[in-house]
Amino acid sequence: MNHNIAGMFKFDEKLIKLAEIAEQNCSGSFRKFEETAEFNGAKVLNAFAENKVSESCFYGSTGYGYGDIGRETLDKVYAQVFGTEDALVRHNFVSGTHALSTALFGVLRKGDLLVSITGKPYDTLEEVIGISGEAGNGSLMDYGIEYAQVDLNSDGTPDYDKITETVKNAKVAYIQRSRGYSLRPAYTLDDIEKMVKAIKKGNPDAIIMVDNCYGEFIEEFEPTHVGADIIIGSLIKNAGGGIARTGGYIAGRADLVEKCSYRLTCVGMGKEVGCTLDMNREMFLGFFLAPDVVCNAKKTSAFASELLSMLGFECSPRKDDTRGDIITAIKLGNEKLLTAFCRGIQKGAPVDSFVTPEAWDMPGYSDKVIMAAGAFTMGASIELSADAPIREPFAVWMQGGITYTSGKLGVMLAVQEMIDEGLISINE
Repeated sequence: MNHNIAGMFKFDEKLIKLAEIAEQNCSGSFRKFEETAEFNGAKVLNAFAENKVSESCFYGSTGYGYGDIGRETLDKVYAQVFGTEDALVRHNFVSGTHALSTALFGVLRKGDLLVSITGKPYDTLEEVIGISGEAGNGSLMDYGIEYAQVDLNSDGTPDYDKITETVKNAKVAYIQRSRGYSLRPAYTLDDIEKMVKAIKKGNPDAIIMVDNCYGEFIEEFEPTHVGADIIIGSLIKNAGGGIARTGGYIAGRADLVEKCSYRLTCVGMGKEVGCTLDMNREMFLGFFLAPDVVCNAKKTSAFASELLSMLGFECSPRKDDTRGDIITAIKLGNEKLLTAFCRGIQKGAPVDSFVTPEAWDMPGYSDKVIMAAGAFTMGASIELSADAPIREPFAVWMQGGITYTSGKLGVMLAVQEMIDEGLISINE
């Protein structure tokens, strides 16, 4: 590391040396990440060209938004890149959870069975489904939709035999690709393909829905390339490339996307309405940049995993593991280390680096959550961030890094904060 850079951030000399070794150890993984980014970048560029993206696509519409060429072209670009019949890409989705909720309500009907085959879903979906929260609040269960789940094996892997048995009467088999606030691995495309086969064995007609948040462009293909019927994600995560300020997408079979569009707008109008205001350009640009931005986030994640592992902390995934998402889970062991790590990540943020993260009662979560996220877009977890519920085993989930330089420095500042607070030391 350039010593002028080290001086700017007042890094401990021992930390600088350790970080240099960690970075060298990651060189092989970095090359693989760059190869994946090159393939995905070419795929996106080709989709832009074949769908004739032009400057006129960037002009926003108002009012009803009839005939918005940018909106219609962006849907086609997403559909081509993700290998689907259709897509619904809209700034109107306020979060990934909103897009997932729209898809679930769009596809399911009274008396249908929803089966989560990857255990309990992410915290913010619990009230959407109805497995927590008050009855009568408009959850899926309130509308007569039944729910079951297949718990994971003790090692975090899917129980394939149980999946085949449980989905026999399911309308939707639901897969959460990323780990959420758990320590199980994020699922690779190989894992998802095995799940698809287990589902089809038990119920060939089941709709396979994948929460693809944090998973876009991690590998060369997406879950829809290995049998998923519909995938959903957020634009302030991978697919927005750090540019989109809001939004989400639903991509998959045309009939399913149409039903989801009816839920987002209204029956009979669906995708034909919805003005885009001034949002088209940034959604196109963000998607164009996304493969390289995701590559930077993967590099940051691998570097963090290697550096923290060298310091004796349990990290998942390790630098050479096949990744299913951009997240690294770091088991810190106690609340002091957890909060110090988050404070250090915050100090490495380009925005609000001077503020101190505090745990608070976030909507949709059962425990207090601490979140370090000094981002250009609030809550954008493709930008470097770290968050965790304040509960055992006091693990933190770190993700993002739209540039590798800023991501690397943020991770080092997190370690430096733990050193400065006397919580860890680095031996020669």
